[in-house]
Amino acid sequence: MPENPLAAPGAWDGVAASYDEVVSDMMRPFAIRALELGGLTARSRIIDVATGPGVLALQAAPRVAEVVAVDFSEEMIRRLRGTIMRAGIGNVLTGVGDGQRLRYAANTFDAAFSMFGLMFFPDRAAGFAELRRVLRPGGTAVVSSWAPIADSPLMTLLFEAFQAGIPGFPAPQPNLDSLENPIVFERELHAAGFTEVTLRPHTESFRYDSAEQMWDRLTRGSAPLQSTRRRTDAAAWAEQERVMIEYLRERYEPGSALSTTAWLGVGRKSPR
Repeated sequence: MPENPLAAPGAWDGVAASYDEVVSDMMRPFAIRALELGGLTARSRIIDVATGPGVLALQAAPRVAEVVAVDFSEEMIRRLRGTIMRAGIGNVLTGVGDGQRLRYAANTFDAAFSMFGLMFFPDRAAGFAELRRVLRPGGTAVVSSWAPIADSPLMTLLFEAFQAGIPGFPAPQPNLDSLENPIVFERELHAAGFTEVTLRPHTESFRYDSAEQMWDRLTRGSAPLQSTRRRTDAAAWAEQERVMIEYLRERYEPGSALSTTAWLGVGRKSPR
């Protein structure tokens, strides 16, 4: 059992529907930017590792020849398969699998992506190595990770609300060993054998009609928060949630923009 509960599929199975409904919109602009960095053509075959409900995979489908979308959460993949069938998309293939042990042959894909997924892997080195292994020579990998919460006014406000409503909720601390640290991020790309490594910050801003809408959009699909809710007595949670929403209501002006930032790491597999 991984020490980090977010490194286990159960945490994501439980929020698959809500994640797709409310979190995908937030993830989409980061996926679009990642695709711009991937060097894609209409003939490209790509893989999206830790695809979730397929935010990047679905954006990529009209641009490339084929997308392979992989996630360890069966519910996320089931959700994506339903979307593919309803939309009549014929060039997205799906599979349940571990991004640390991909079942695809070496030198298969022109580009490889992992959007806010590889950052949770228990063995990130294996995740990076697998991305490089399945790339064709000259192929490009793009991996995203959130920047520190301190660089995100949106997430800072949300965590302040958590602390107001949940007694003892820990304040977010910088994790210098994670991919939120650009030095670590760049080092791990190089260690996996990637060349032409670059790291780019990408910031997006989001607006909400009300504090209640902000709360819904940012928490209903949140695996860690929903896990906390399930462990809490229902009446106690209702009171905590009331306090948290009230905290946001007092501090958020409806319609105002709040930003959040991610790192996009790009590396190339040497042509030789």
